[in-house]
Amino acid sequence: MSTLLTRPGSSPNASETGAPRVPLWLATEASFAALLETLPPNQARWVQSQAYAPERHRLLLLPGSEGQIAGAIWGLGALTELDTLSPWDVAALPERLPAATFELATELTAAPATQLALGWLLGSYRFTAHRSTNLKPPAANALVVPEAADARYAQAAAHAMARARDLINTPANELGPEELAAAAVELCEEYRGQSVLVRGEQLAREYPLIAAVGAGSTRAPLLVDCRWARRGAPRVTLVGKGVCFDSGGLDLKPSSAMLLMKKDMGGAACVLGLARLLLQLETPIELRVLIPAVENSISGSAYRPGDVLRSRRGLSVEIGNTDAEGRLVLADALTEADAGAPDLLIDMATLTGAARTALGPDLPALFSSDERLARELTELGREHADPVWPLPLWGGYEEELNSRVADLNNVSASPFAGAIVAALFLRRFVGTTARWLHLDLYAWNPKERPGRPLGAEAQCVRALYQLIHRRYAA
Repeated sequence: MSTLLTRPGSSPNASETGAPRVPLWLATEASFAALLETLPPNQARWVQSQAYAPERHRLLLLPGSEGQIAGAIWGLGALTELDTLSPWDVAALPERLPAATFELATELTAAPATQLALGWLLGSYRFTAHRSTNLKPPAANALVVPEAADARYAQAAAHAMARARDLINTPANELGPEELAAAAVELCEEYRGQSVLVRGEQLAREYPLIAAVGAGSTRAPLLVDCRWARRGAPRVTLVGKGVCFDSGGLDLKPSSAMLLMKKDMGGAACVLGLARLLLQLETPIELRVLIPAVENSISGSAYRPGDVLRSRRGLSVEIGNTDAEGRLVLADALTEADAGAPDLLIDMATLTGAARTALGPDLPALFSSDERLARELTELGREHADPVWPLPLWGGYEEELNSRVADLNNVSASPFAGAIVAALFLRRFVGTTARWLHLDLYAWNPKERPGRPLGAEAQCVRALYQLIHRRYAA
């Protein structure tokens, strides 16, 4: 039986309200003529009188005989196959449609029907925690989920992404290392996991790079270690960069570059979103989440350019730049994750500007020790409109990390291949695990688009869920 997906604050299930259901058609350039033939003559004449063409995101409301809305047509432009429908093709619907309960009149198979439901929910997302009034209150409209859709997945994915987006959107004065850790612990408690917080002298002793990066802030660093045991199940470990604000340290960022640095914990937020999705859908894995939570700040106790720090792995690291802090905290966390030799190890981080220069904000850079695994994730990302783009772990650049005084430097003296060099640095701390994925993401929408409002974005969450589900649950 179909269920009803609603915008926040809208009406409950249509069966409870008795609200009439308004048909909603999806029209492509190829299918539009056939659609016109199925409409009642008066509605077909109305469409033609409006000179309507099914351009992408073009809406036309059909009038009824008594002035009511009798239907709606949503344009999909040059989309060739409805089976390739993405959430972003329909995410504008909640914003554009008036108050009514809509029911899809176009037949869809399971995959596009699920994307329609997901797109509706993602199009309803707003971050309004700090506004006394909404700029534009949402319409009280609703969508009856097509019977073919996997409504459970759509709702879980939208919820996981919303929680991750909320964390990234929260300003740094309200979300420091402790608050980020609290979000992880809350997830642990909600799904009956176990959490350990490593801080203080123990952190300095066992995770010296994490402690060093956070030493300049009045908000103390810590490591969050969450586990959900499942005896005999495949073991998946997620590591997320949790830099709650990055000033650049003593290699201070210019003010313009600091404006978005509340999002430098985007990797941790996306890891928590992915973990939530895996847990809510009861994926049969043994899950572990590691988040080094720090603030990279400035004070007399801040670490310095030229310092040599000993890592958890035992390798000494010369600090070439204090603004390359993300790879340092990840190095200690990855060492701990790798020691457990999981079946799959994934780290997510807003790591390098070089990845954004190469691929832009929409395409996270993907690195992997397993080319087959990388190809699989790339294909799933394309299929689920959650893209990644593989870059090589090019061994020829290893020497860029050479140091005269330590085992390696945390940066290269060269301006080239910054994302690859950062990934090669991380690879030094993954020695046991055969299947490792490193995702260098942006976690931010720099412009307003339907379903993707200006602000935080939970990248790779859905693609990685599909990868883990396919490998260990399908």
